[in-house]
Amino acid sequence: MTDIERFYATMEYKPRDRAMFWLSGAWPETIEKWKAQNPDFDKNPLFKKADTRQFFNHWFFPHPPFEKKIVEEDETHILYINHEGILMREMKNNPRSSMPQFVKFPVETREEFRKFWKERMIPDLNQRIGPDWRNFLKEARSKPYPLIIISDRWGGFFGPLRNLVGVERLCMLFYDDTVFLEEMMDANADFIIEMMRQILQVISIDGFGFWEDMAYKTGPLISPQMARKFMLPRYRRVVDFLTNNGVKYIGLDSDGYIDQLIPVWLDAGLNFLYPFEVQAGMDVIEVRKKYGRDLRMWGGVDKRAIAQGKKSIDREIERLLPLLEEGGYIPHTDHSVPPDITLDNYLYYIEKMAAVCEKIH
Repeated sequence: MTDIERFYATMEYKPRDRAMFWLSGAWPETIEKWKAQNPDFDKNPLFKKADTRQFFNHWFFPHPPFEKKIVEEDETHILYINHEGILMREMKNNPRSSMPQFVKFPVETREEFRKFWKERMIPDLNQRIGPDWRNFLKEARSKPYPLIIISDRWGGFFGPLRNLVGVERLCMLFYDDTVFLEEMMDANADFIIEMMRQILQVISIDGFGFWEDMAYKTGPLISPQMARKFMLPRYRRVVDFLTNNGVKYIGLDSDGYIDQLIPVWLDAGLNFLYPFEVQAGMDVIEVRKKYGRDLRMWGGVDKRAIAQGKKSIDREIERLLPLLEEGGYIPHTDHSVPPDITLDNYLYYIEKMAAVCEKIH
């Protein structure tokens, strides 16, 4: 079975040659630590035991990107405008391993939004993918791996808007200025549809993912009622377009405790979610019991268990065994791999997960 055949069999709860699993990305600090232990760690054959996926997730960002502009800096921090137009303060040491401080966002008024969108959210694939984008897509499609497009950070109806106006302002707009809110949502729905229209005229894809990150440890940042009222109709527009153009699996990425939002997303036509952050209370075993097979799941492996060593890893994989056997589930860590996970522990996790998956059909 190829990786793509195994993907469809898994998502459709059908027999497979084996169960499958994916690897997640790692923090830059993690990679540095692993390289210090073994400069050639990435050549370890264990890494090849995981299934391969093609994730394309940077085509939806503002383009052209904002020029990086340093406003001020000291020995430990830097304040600068990033490629999305956000004024942010970061640590100089391992900036991607800590949360930045978001100081100012690129949009405050409706006029600023319209200018931003007109200048930087043009669905021109020549600029976003490259002048030879059609051949690029065809070559990717010819590979025996699932091809999944994730509209990372700029494809959704909460996450992208928070990048424009900030979380606090966005949450207030759901009450104070719904006309402005809906204008931004509709613009993003139009943008996603036009991007995907061009892509789907050239190739088929195996999955599409929205990006939201709209929950924290104990619940969503807005009420499920607000999500249903304002976001669901925009999801439905995009989902209907994708479904009518042959896309079978449509899902969403959000960290945090998302349980209250799952019914909204299911009603919108989404059929997979990830990454199911365990430390925020998302247990994929309980989610399957509650929502059934209509919801496929990716992720859900507690990264903290991997950090704790072999016995903990064994227990975590055993916990997930019922889902591996049932299908509709592809395990990977519930977020990027942090630096408290040693290379030895991570390699043991891969070896153990691969051995377990080999026995499941």
